[in-house]
Amino acid sequence: MSGRVTEKTTNSTTSWRQRISALRNVPPTLRIVWESGPEVVLLGLISRIVASFLPIALLWITKLIIDGIVRAISTRQGVSPRFWWLVAAEFAVAVGNGVLARFIDYLDSLLADNYTRHVSIKVMKHAASLDLIAYEDPVFYDRLERARVQATDRLGMIQSIGRLIQQFTTAVLMSASIVAFSPWLLVLLAVGVLPAFVGESHFAFLGYAKNFKQTPIRRQLDYLRLLAGSKEAAKELKLFSLSSYLTQQFTALSNQIYDEDVRLARRKFVASSLLSLLGTMGYYAAYVFVIWRTLLGAITIGTLTFLAGAILQASANIQQVFSTLAGIADQALFLTDLLAFFDMEPTIRSKPNALPAPRTVRQGIEFRDVSFKYPGSERLVLNHLNFFLHPGERVALIGENGQGKTTLVKLITRLYDPSEGQILLDGIDLREYDLESLYREIGVIFQDFMRYEMTARQNIATGQIEQIEDLDKLRNAAEKSRSHDVIARLPLAYEQMLGRRFDGGIDLSGGEWQKVALARAYLRDAQLLILDEPTAALDARSEFEVFQKFSELTAGKMALFISHRFSTVRMADRIVVLENGRVAEQGSHPQLVNQHGRYAEMFEMQAASYR
Repeated sequence: MSGRVTEKTTNSTTSWRQRISALRNVPPTLRIVWESGPEVVLLGLISRIVASFLPIALLWITKLIIDGIVRAISTRQGVSPRFWWLVAAEFAVAVGNGVLARFIDYLDSLLADNYTRHVSIKVMKHAASLDLIAYEDPVFYDRLERARVQATDRLGMIQSIGRLIQQFTTAVLMSASIVAFSPWLLVLLAVGVLPAFVGESHFAFLGYAKNFKQTPIRRQLDYLRLLAGSKEAAKELKLFSLSSYLTQQFTALSNQIYDEDVRLARRKFVASSLLSLLGTMGYYAAYVFVIWRTLLGAITIGTLTFLAGAILQASANIQQVFSTLAGIADQALFLTDLLAFFDMEPTIRSKPNALPAPRTVRQGIEFRDVSFKYPGSERLVLNHLNFFLHPGERVALIGENGQGKTTLVKLITRLYDPSEGQILLDGIDLREYDLESLYREIGVIFQDFMRYEMTARQNIATGQIEQIEDLDKLRNAAEKSRSHDVIARLPLAYEQMLGRRFDGGIDLSGGEWQKVALARAYLRDAQLLILDEPTAALDARSEFEVFQKFSELTAGKMALFISHRFSTVRMADRIVVLENGRVAEQGSHPQLVNQHGRYAEMFEMQAASYR
């Protein structure tokens, strides 16, 4: 029993420590808010401070008016001329309060738009700057997902900080007026409010812990929801009758989240109701005391009205201050992942004073004793590999799946860095070159190329986005990839929206998409062109024609391509066979066939299927 009590105490202490520690997230968040719109933030701050003075001004004027009425009735002398000025002043303050409240709402909406746009762009830019290898880590995906959600969902916390300033200023003014009458009234109110603050803070923390734990499940739900409505999956879902299975999975996971949410909401409802009762009791105890003093003749009716309003508003604002502060502290917990995401730094980046990539490669690219393994895995995908690509040479990489072909491409393009060894360009380590300069010299199309649901013009221009307005260059690239005829048949040609996501979009066949993707590589005036099995959806004849054109267009350049079709790889000047992460064989097609090794065995197996 004592062990459970100690454990509960430890957990409670830890949760409070986490809350207080989370407040460190507020200043960097406020910097992001300030960056999103300094003029709006400053104007909103001034407006809230002014608005916080209006309630007490309204109460004080009301007090003077009521005292004036009571005096006029009791003396039967009527009201003084300044009485109607007080009424006019009360009207002006009430109108000003209403207008200012709407102006603050307007500023909040502007800030919301500015902040959401700014932080979303910031998340997109930072995600793009991180290492590709980070995307191999499920933990990173969870953090990225939470960061994306927090980028916009924490907008309420930003607005809460503005409300806190207004509530605090109003609470101080109201409390000062109450203290002037009797300090014990304020103590009574605070004692009633504090338990509610503790309760709100505790349940907000439990909400954060619950949401944190649910992140992987919510990602599964998003995937199942996407899968159920995916065009790519629709055929198999129907033919294999998978819809019921996926629906059952979704139902089970969503029920788990629902049950956890309901349990926490029920606990919060019961506890919050009991704690709010204390606040109500504190208010009415103070209210009764003021009435008693009025009946004794110690204060006027106007003062009674003023104090009753001040007690009510002080109680409400003190509760709001504690509640808002607790909310900010606990919302700040949710910002931990967003700020941690922004703190992540890429390891693959340009060094200070990095070298520009050579505009004319003279020696070529060398893999010197290169090894590589993915995070969380001990298996070496590349194992002390040595490999050379000479200027003007066309090399084909072949090997069974998982032998490191695509990994080699990602290393040569410096999307990854080797775990061991060096990759040299003209005798200099790739890490010494400026990344942007290096990327400009490489044109690459991967097997899992992107199908951008944009116009045909934009799809091709993604290969060299600064050329997007140069239709002649885009058309020339399309002609090289044999996609020009495909695009020319579309109703809007190069301005045609591709894909089915948006209205008026037209989808292409797999082979047509691949030709559009190839045009991106040809758009770049690069010294190294790489095709990583991008023609898998093409028939053998079409692939042969594409690679024949590729061979013509890469004359005088370094070219690297991966294909499982031996009729295609025969075009290469040199064929490199990868096995167990190393170069098993290399040479021309006739040389490798005559060696009767691994290449000859694979070639014979494929040739036999055509006999």
